[in-house]
Amino acid sequence: MNIIKERIKEKGYLIADGATGTNLFSMGLESGYSPEFWNVEYPDRVAENHSSFIDAGSDIILTNTFGANSFRLKLHNAEKAVKELNYHGASIAKKVVADSNKNILIAGSIGPTGEIIEPLGTTTWSETTEAFSEQAKALKEGGVDFFWIETMSSEDEMRCALDATKNLGLPTICSYSFDTHGKSMMGLDPKALVSLAEKYYPDIVGYGANCGIGASELIGSILCFTVARENQSMIIVAKANCGIPEFIEGVIEYNGTEQLMADYACYARDIGATIIGGCCGTTHKHVTAMSEALKNNTPGSFSKLLEKRDFHQIELEKIMKSLGDMTKGNIAMIESYLTSNGTENATTNKRKRTKRRLRNRGAS
Repeated sequence: MNIIKERIKEKGYLIADGATGTNLFSMGLESGYSPEFWNVEYPDRVAENHSSFIDAGSDIILTNTFGANSFRLKLHNAEKAVKELNYHGASIAKKVVADSNKNILIAGSIGPTGEIIEPLGTTTWSETTEAFSEQAKALKEGGVDFFWIETMSSEDEMRCALDATKNLGLPTICSYSFDTHGKSMMGLDPKALVSLAEKYYPDIVGYGANCGIGASELIGSILCFTVARENQSMIIVAKANCGIPEFIEGVIEYNGTEQLMADYACYARDIGATIIGGCCGTTHKHVTAMSEALKNNTPGSFSKLLEKRDFHQIELEKIMKSLGDMTKGNIAMIESYLTSNGTENATTNKRKRTKRRLRNRGAS
């Protein structure tokens, strides 16, 4: 059993942290400037962000290395700083955890390159894999517990990242970002990630969704994961944005309240996620609300339906009433997942009930 599953077994779920960029902006990071540079310029501020999430109840913190691959850093003429920035990003997190005297896991954040792989783009498979490999090796050297590949939208790029991490001796979790109509920017739906992740098991121990367009839409993606998966031992991850971004007086602000994120966390656990955190816009106050909600509320009716695999009884209206509307396309996709699998399950249950009745008659 890997270290992540061991911790989940102890607690039942793990709370990941919230936003990195959003919170560093509040500390003075300027728009357009690479947050990863702060790993060497202002390590104390990066450490403060980590500490705030640990104090809020996070069991997992992500390194400040989302864009620390050679392709992204080249935009800032810093492609030769990959090892330095990733190593320091991991080292900062490691020291914060050591100082906290808490059993916190460190996830090495690996984001997309921003490039498109051949034949649709000009970047080669080997170039992309090498970029991820360079980053992953530095993160491991810096002391991360596992790799966290996030915000991907392309299967080819995800495969490159997975190929880069699978032989490094650490567990990997990966996630797509699903946008309008419940699909990634490259048109992939949740089932596509489930299929890919299960092929890479046990190198990949979990998969999920992050970012996207709000908590309600992301919960829909998590629900689809739960319905579609075959390998029940794999971890499902939910890391939603804190509501929807709004441009107010020249500043982007997320409209999610602490109560909304608390409700989201409970829904995420109810429908099968065992690692739950926040993405863009999520502050330590939101994570505190999520932590308290999960601690003080037992799993609701959805968890019982999912345990029985009675998917056709899931009511999306209840989710949207708490977390906000979903797009029509996403609703249609989710309902197709629930209906097809729910009908199949209902037929299976009916057959099982018939067999039990026949056995009981024979016994009498």
